[in-house]
Amino acid sequence: MTDIYTPLGASLQANGQCSFTVWAPECKSVSLILQVSPEVTWPMEKSELGYWRVTIDHVTPGMLYWFQLDGELKRPDPASRWQPEGVHGPSAIISNEYSWTDDEWQGLEPAEMIIYELHTGTFTTAGNFQGIISTLDYLQSLGITAIEIMPVAQCPGHHNWGYDGVFPFAVHKDYGTPNDLKQLVNEAHKRGIAVVLDVVYNHLGPEGNYLAHYGPYFTDKYKASWSNAINFDGPWCDGVRNYFIQNALMWLNEFHIDALRLDAVHAIYDNSAKHLMEELTEQVRLLEQRVQRRKVLIAEFDLNNPRYISPVEKGGFGMDAQWVDEFHHALHSVITGEQNGYYEDFGKLEQLAMSLQHSYVYTGQYSKHRKRLFGAEPKYTNYNQCIAFVQNHDQIGNRLLGDRLSTTLSAEALKLAAAALLLSPHIPLLFMGEEYGEKNPFLYFTSHSEQELIDNLREGRRREFAHFNWEGEVPDPQSEDVFNQSKLTWKLDEVPGLFNFYQHLIAFRKSRPAMLNFRRYNAVRNIRIKNNVLQFERHGNNDVLIVYLNFDKEPQSMVNDKPNACKIIIDSSGEQWEGPGNVTAGIVQPGEPFQLNPTSAIVFEIANHTDE
Repeated sequence: MTDIYTPLGASLQANGQCSFTVWAPECKSVSLILQVSPEVTWPMEKSELGYWRVTIDHVTPGMLYWFQLDGELKRPDPASRWQPEGVHGPSAIISNEYSWTDDEWQGLEPAEMIIYELHTGTFTTAGNFQGIISTLDYLQSLGITAIEIMPVAQCPGHHNWGYDGVFPFAVHKDYGTPNDLKQLVNEAHKRGIAVVLDVVYNHLGPEGNYLAHYGPYFTDKYKASWSNAINFDGPWCDGVRNYFIQNALMWLNEFHIDALRLDAVHAIYDNSAKHLMEELTEQVRLLEQRVQRRKVLIAEFDLNNPRYISPVEKGGFGMDAQWVDEFHHALHSVITGEQNGYYEDFGKLEQLAMSLQHSYVYTGQYSKHRKRLFGAEPKYTNYNQCIAFVQNHDQIGNRLLGDRLSTTLSAEALKLAAAALLLSPHIPLLFMGEEYGEKNPFLYFTSHSEQELIDNLREGRRREFAHFNWEGEVPDPQSEDVFNQSKLTWKLDEVPGLFNFYQHLIAFRKSRPAMLNFRRYNAVRNIRIKNNVLQFERHGNNDVLIVYLNFDKEPQSMVNDKPNACKIIIDSSGEQWEGPGNVTAGIVQPGEPFQLNPTSAIVFEIANHTDE
């Protein structure tokens, strides 16, 4: 059997010959319909594992086509590369030719990444890939080394977060063409910026989802949160697994994407001997060898389970990194005072200290919110496998009003949050606009066309917010105003000094030897808490830094308990960051007290010290 890993869709050659492949294992017949005048139909031949194929001549880019199933249903290609008329229209043939100029690019290791998450439609006024290209110099000046683009797969309507995609192989037509995305990747690489693409393999959106017409893509074996569970371990699952593996390889290979962020992998239900994530990792490692470029897999999930990023020889799936929600929860709860919803498990500075040490906060303790023991120790992992954040699309967009921290926190508190993130040993992720204090919300928005679906969506959002006890009307996801309100204003002086502080911290993180150590239980030491001040040390490469984070709204007095003099190298309240001004001398002697401004961060270096 040679069909286990089979490329899908339409593959156009330079000579005008085009091969079409579609998986429909239970269909009696499948035909290709080329939408020309008049329409032309070609019967397709079936292989043992259910792949139907036909090759025809004289094909040009832009030609529209359908597949006809059992002589009746006329449907778009599940692996369509282009849907010019949207999710209900025909598929279009494209050329894969593009003149790349990134031959010298080798990719980035996770430890080198300063990630900037963005949504294509709201990041710029243009709302497309060309708009992102226009900001790359700005992002480079900020110090960003990787942009993470929320899902771009074709979804219903004009605007959407992207998690309702139903054509995983097709770029959303309102964002630009496939070549526009390739140009974005090419231009990013030219500036030393990697591109991370958010992909969704745990479910598909409800509108325009025709996969079930082709074969057993879904199963009722599991109860899924958003839609029918995908069939990754039942009869005919090999074709389903191939579909998603081919999708990942397409982005990483044809589009030169550097990393994939896999959405909600905990909702990928798979009891196979080899989990889909392990199999995908294997195939990506083989691709790395072929193209001689680093390709990174990032898992997103809210279960404190290190299996996804643990080595295969230790029983893991071998993925490169994961999002760590609990760093966010611990920091958010401490700095805002919120303790409703899932924040009820947080609110103590000790929990932020736990995340600094273990990445996870819950490593087997009882969770009040989950009402059970939760989490496991992240053995066999390092900090450069854990992505932390102060804000992201979920943590803002799934609030009732989509409000950012900049609408409720002072400038000094925003700088403190930035320091907590960027001085931590984790891979930092910023959400678009965070670096200058964007005040426009980031709300949940859709543009579905089916009324029953729209009504269910609105009701679902109301139920979702009930356990947070937030007051106010739930914004209508279908509203054009909700979408427009979510666009960045690009007022870079929104919070004076904040952008420059982010820029400085990022540069410091990249260059300071102690910040380049990511070994767990080695990079962060001597964590202590006193009077709402979190103190910890960063060690590595013969360098030691002492960090003080004052979460109190009052000044705090501390004492240099080191046998060496300590020199202040960063003070978030300094006048250069538009703060109230330093209250501590540049050098503090052993045993000497010093002051911390309210909601501020200070970093000391130890004079004449050699790290052990």
